[in-house]
Amino acid sequence: MIKDTVPAVESPMSVPRWRSLLFVPAHVPRFVETAHERGADGVILDLEDSVPQDQKAESRRQLSASVAKVGRMGASVLVRVNRGLRALAADLDAAVMAGVDALVLPKTDSAEWILEMANAVSELERERNLSLGRIRFLALIETPGALQRLAAIASAHPRMVAMALGPEDFSAAVGGAPEFDLLLTPNLSVLFAARAAGLLPLGFIGSIGEFSDTHKVREAAVHARRLGFSGALAIHPAQVAIFNEAFSPNAQELAWARRVVAAENNAATRGLSAFSLNGKMVDPPVVRRAHEILALASNY
Repeated sequence: MIKDTVPAVESPMSVPRWRSLLFVPAHVPRFVETAHERGADGVILDLEDSVPQDQKAESRRQLSASVAKVGRMGASVLVRVNRGLRALAADLDAAVMAGVDALVLPKTDSAEWILEMANAVSELERERNLSLGRIRFLALIETPGALQRLAAIASAHPRMVAMALGPEDFSAAVGGAPEFDLLLTPNLSVLFAARAAGLLPLGFIGSIGEFSDTHKVREAAVHARRLGFSGALAIHPAQVAIFNEAFSPNAQELAWARRVVAAENNAATRGLSAFSLNGKMVDPPVVRRAHEILALASNY
């Protein structure tokens, strides 16, 4: 039963910079121990697909220690919970704690589900004297039905911070293979809905499982950033450095952005909002992109 659709949040939360979020199976100690050394902007401790059923309970019991370990170098700490109600209840009981920045919600299919999750997390935060609203939500879109409700999902609650398509689950749900033609439209739909709601759009057009072909991974990530994605989810440490580079401005982009901003300042002294630079027209949308590039670079 939905109690209060939008619980109060103590203060506005900033949008994180997540170029790379690395999945780590919560039941494998050696992966947990070294996750903080991988350079990811965030680590997702997975309680769902990568954890065998008979090891989920122990993963939950160790979660507090795991959260502390993976966050040692300042990376965001996320926990992917299960979708089934019994497992989900146990996951939330284990995961709502200080040190957890976000929950990754699999198979998100409605705004109503987001609200139910938000209410449950708020209850736990109150009981545990945690900052109300600090734990955010990253929604995974993994079913075709969810595509019809993306706008509602994205704007369902202030805890929402990011959205991503789950390419493998989505492809299986429609009876197809995770190939470019099938994944392009749903990925763009997630991108547009996330941007419209002020969320981070995460992902790239392709299978998340193809980590060994680093050239292909890099091409897909560079393409995703040109489309408007902010970062991607990694299932292998080898993908982290690729994503960090691909979703950051390169030297050529930075040089261009600095020239645009310098020309903007010069044009402003002449009362101009549009001007020519190197034979090309520059107007406010172009200037905005230049400022965004410089802002991204200033974070790293």
